[in-house]
Amino acid sequence: MKATHSRLGPYYLYFQPADYGLFTENETNTEKVSGVPNKTPFVKDAFHDAIIEGKNLELLKNKKSGTKFAAVYKYTLAPGETRSIYLRLSNKIMEKPFSGDPAGLFQSRKQEADAFYHAILPPHISKEMAAVQRQALAGLLWSKQYYHFDVERWLTTSDGISPVNAGKLNGRNHDWKHLKNQDIIAMPDKWEYPWYAAWDLAFQSISMAMVDPVFAKHQLMLIMREWYMKPDGQIPAYEWNFSDVNPPVQAWAALTVYRIEKERTGKGDISFLKRIFQKLLINFTWWINRKDANGNNMFEGGFLGLDNIGVFNRSHSLGGDMQLEQADGTSWMGMYALNMMDMALEIAMKDESFEDTATKFFEHFVLIAEALNEHGMWNEEDRFFYDTLSIGGSPVQLRIQSIVGLTTLFAVSIIEKKTLHKLTDFKKRITWFENYRLKNRRYWPNEEHSDGEQILLSLVPQKRLIYLLDRLLNEEEFLSPGGIRALSKYHEQHPYTINISGIDYNIKYDPGDSTSDFFGGNSNWRGPVWIPINYIIIQSIRQYGKFYGDSLQVEFPAGSGKSMNLEQIADHLTARVISLFKKDATGARPSHGKYNWFYQKPGNEHLLLFYEYFHGDSSQGLGASHQTGWTALVAELISELDGRAPATEAGKTATSVGK
Repeated sequence: MKATHSRLGPYYLYFQPADYGLFTENETNTEKVSGVPNKTPFVKDAFHDAIIEGKNLELLKNKKSGTKFAAVYKYTLAPGETRSIYLRLSNKIMEKPFSGDPAGLFQSRKQEADAFYHAILPPHISKEMAAVQRQALAGLLWSKQYYHFDVERWLTTSDGISPVNAGKLNGRNHDWKHLKNQDIIAMPDKWEYPWYAAWDLAFQSISMAMVDPVFAKHQLMLIMREWYMKPDGQIPAYEWNFSDVNPPVQAWAALTVYRIEKERTGKGDISFLKRIFQKLLINFTWWINRKDANGNNMFEGGFLGLDNIGVFNRSHSLGGDMQLEQADGTSWMGMYALNMMDMALEIAMKDESFEDTATKFFEHFVLIAEALNEHGMWNEEDRFFYDTLSIGGSPVQLRIQSIVGLTTLFAVSIIEKKTLHKLTDFKKRITWFENYRLKNRRYWPNEEHSDGEQILLSLVPQKRLIYLLDRLLNEEEFLSPGGIRALSKYHEQHPYTINISGIDYNIKYDPGDSTSDFFGGNSNWRGPVWIPINYIIIQSIRQYGKFYGDSLQVEFPAGSGKSMNLEQIADHLTARVISLFKKDATGARPSHGKYNWFYQKPGNEHLLLFYEYFHGDSSQGLGASHQTGWTALVAELISELDGRAPATEAGKTATSVGK
């Protein structure tokens, strides 16, 4: 069968002798969709009706061309019998497409795949952990898909079903006419979410760096290119509404990908950092100009990817004299400023022209840290950070203990002495800035080792860090068997309610599927465990641990009487996340939940699904079931834990903590 394309040229599908072949077109079955009689029998799903019901079978048999083709084989198989059919797709004319040993060819490809993963995966991990990593990474590679969307063309032309209309011309995405995407992109989930999302893509790139750092860097750069990024600097969120706002994690992801590649190859791609830094400058400026309405370094952003995390939809305009200032919006921007500083410092070690920019982001971070800690987001009674709702100028804290308050942990960086020695202007400026602020009794966020070897910059002072960790590591609050919950279990017995303009808004701990209809109700941030957020939490706690060492120890779990340093705690949190995919003594995996009976049947015992999120109590996988986008981060966590533990201990740690 020959297929032709104006750009790709001809392709040929070779197939072994079939009973017959069918052709049809790509026309919508309007009879099924809307009850309108079809203009042609050659609709896109005609094969199904022809095979199952015999409908229009002869018409499809006699058709000699079309946009869809199927070879049909009729077999009667005995129980346990196997028949193999070989097909071959090529852009070459072949006299004998099935000559040689087709079965042997498949075996060779399997051996090549084994060799590929053998070179990538840690050499000492257990077979079980290697299988988890391999399936996560294979699923991530499989998520790559051709994506084509020309917004201007979509708005001004008809697909034959929906006519061009005023509602469409002025509706969602009408102000993204510059967006003309036509690229290979890693999707969050090719089955349920076959479109890119800005922050999903950032997380996916980190896992992708394990197998293909070039593609990972390309993905991060792609979404910043002029046919994606708006001229004013906004990054497109996702197809449903490009104007929604995702957390600004691109700088953090770019640094993480850079460091993964540098660790694996011994060489850092400074050219990549320079290119993406220039684009990130534009986006950072957009955030400053658009999401800090009062110019006080306290940011908004709406839902920020955490669909139903708020007591009300944080993306809706509140109207009147109400304004929401978000702890997570402010924290994400603090993290963004630190990431940009770190990136500028890394580049400045090779190119000192970036030194001034590092100073700019250092000072901006200090101002954001001051706003977060000094201007009403910290609650001393609860020892937690909250969103603040201003009603008629009077601030009201929304006392919801959720990931929103924990994002304050994410902005943390260590500046090494060797950096300060080389970048003397940077050191001179930050020293002056520190002296000036302390002299005038202004907030100052950093800590320095007594030997002067390191400086720690973080949004959260040590005392407040300990308070937050006490909640984070409490199994009656955030700590679950499979990681950190998005909403504290405290709200199971203590729901939160606020009355605004005579309307009661409520939120409670909801560990499984969503019971609210926010954003379609198909995801839930009110209790489940989300791996991307756990990944950032783990990396942040590990960074604190590198600075404090054994000088700062807290109980894990809280109230257990067992104290450890923060790097050890990061290891235990890593092990809990990995335990979602580990078999217990009975062969059951927590992520399979009530379906373990199926996955313990012979032949199914090695199958894994990488879910969108996980039940906050039972750890069962929920949501989209092929989310090997950001859930593939478990592969990076396995490598990270293996690199920190003796070869024989990494898997054991995950097992013991999982229990």
